[in-house]
Amino acid sequence: MRIGEINVRLIGDGTLRLDGGAMFGVIPKPMWEQKAPADERNRILLAMNILLIEAAGKRILVETGAGEKWDAKSTTIYAIETSNRLPERLKAAGVRPEEIDIVINTHLHFDHCGGNTKIENGRLMPAFPRAKYIVQRGDFDHALAPTERDRASYIADNITPMRDTKQWELLNGDVEIVPGVELIVVPGHTGNMQCVKLSGGGQTAIFLADLVPMAAHLGLPWIMGFDLYPLTTLEQKKKWLPKIARENWTVFFAHDTQAPVVKLKETAHGFEATPVAME
Repeated sequence: MRIGEINVRLIGDGTLRLDGGAMFGVIPKPMWEQKAPADERNRILLAMNILLIEAAGKRILVETGAGEKWDAKSTTIYAIETSNRLPERLKAAGVRPEEIDIVINTHLHFDHCGGNTKIENGRLMPAFPRAKYIVQRGDFDHALAPTERDRASYIADNITPMRDTKQWELLNGDVEIVPGVELIVVPGHTGNMQCVKLSGGGQTAIFLADLVPMAAHLGLPWIMGFDLYPLTTLEQKKKWLPKIARENWTVFFAHDTQAPVVKLKETAHGFEATPVAME
């Protein structure tokens, strides 16, 4: 897909499963399971969608998925797909890890940054040796000292190796990192989550991260139980979704397995998503 001079490819890191109740918060199961059927352990299937962007002579990854540093027990708990992961998908796209210039983490939950690092010859190291890793400073600080409520979402091995190699760039607010690629702080899911806005040639696209993880979350009160600040998420959805629909932006969902790229339309009954094919 082209957004002006920006080239965007949708790749991914396979799928995992998380508890459906946690994924839909206060929404009753008889309602959410119509949109996201649960398995026998009440888990729903989630994609880990990743963008590979070429802009201003840079190769940029948005998110890195769950990574491959999982033991058998954790792989089973989260039903993490064990084949066709990010390294294989990058190889299929003709891109080597050392050719990635920038890695953007919208936030540092394990399913968004697990592929930041790898284990090679028994040693933990950055998976992208030349890359600058970008996240908001507030999210970085919280990830290293989380609360009891969200501690399970953070894994230090996904974060600390780049601190040792000085590859982190920690932001304090909205920034255009290269022409046409802007990071926008959208709090709610975490205190400092960022979305990725792409602009060029009269077109705009946005990667919504966990503000709206799937089309099933387009309803304003359909907010994850994982969100630290659900009322802030609500206000952010009210701010961004009408604008996205009105201005005909392309939307990339982080976790939708069926319709990861859509256009939105606002109706009397809420927001509707129409799938868009990647060119």
